[in-house]
Amino acid sequence: MRTRRLGRLGHESSVIIYGAASLGAVDQDTADASIQQALDAGINHFDVAASYGDAEIKLGHTLPTFRDRVFLATKTGLRDAESAYRQINESLERLNTDRVDLLQLHAVCTMDELDQVTAPDGALAGAVRAREEGLIGAIGITGHGHEAPSVHHEALRRYDFATVITPINYALSKRPDYYAAFQRLAEETDKRGIGLMTIKSGARRNWPDGGTSGPYTTWYEPLDEQEAITASVNWVLSHPQITGIPSASDVRLLPLFIEAEKTPMSRDEAESLLEKITQYSSPFLNQVI
Repeated sequence: MRTRRLGRLGHESSVIIYGAASLGAVDQDTADASIQQALDAGINHFDVAASYGDAEIKLGHTLPTFRDRVFLATKTGLRDAESAYRQINESLERLNTDRVDLLQLHAVCTMDELDQVTAPDGALAGAVRAREEGLIGAIGITGHGHEAPSVHHEALRRYDFATVITPINYALSKRPDYYAAFQRLAEETDKRGIGLMTIKSGARRNWPDGGTSGPYTTWYEPLDEQEAITASVNWVLSHPQITGIPSASDVRLLPLFIEAEKTPMSRDEAESLLEKITQYSSPFLNQVI
């Protein structure tokens, strides 16, 4: 699998990142099989979070057998320093490891949330403490929603985060203000050696009923045909600043992301295919998570 350098952290990350949110909805045997499928495909970057049900426990079941082969990231969605620090330690216990390579402040989607995590007693202070104690290697930030690129750009002004995860796909790029904000963020991360990862490459739209029900364990309706995912993955990766794409939060979709990486496609060809997808829109129009 192709790799790209994760900014100044230097890790050559697989362009498909294992999105371990998918593990929260499956049994341990299914989780183990999915993890092995990822390793066999050459995925060397695993991304999980404390809020993904028992995904950390499912990943921790076999993690010690391959810990030295992967870059490991988790997240805290708590907003104050003490709670975030405590949750980081709990994540290490669930993951069955003594250190993660990256701890991300999770779901920082608005300026108000950014104010909370960057306050003197905010989650960032807890993450800095964990880094000073050697529990984590670096600190990143994530978020979703239409404000995310602008919020994350401001976050980089306030603190020198090592990585950012922000949303982008072809449908979102058709919103001029959003795409302009994303491009500003991409330029900033590239200039400063910050690893930029993106989510929602495989999102098609909100579930039609406005909720989260559907045949997949994603909170949005995903693209689920190989040609569409191949086009979407290649379109996202046509942005050279982007290091990688976490797979969607359903283990059944992982093979489609793996296959997409094997099938290079020009940006023009990808856009031509994506233009033909019906009911393709931002998953944040009526966001329910």
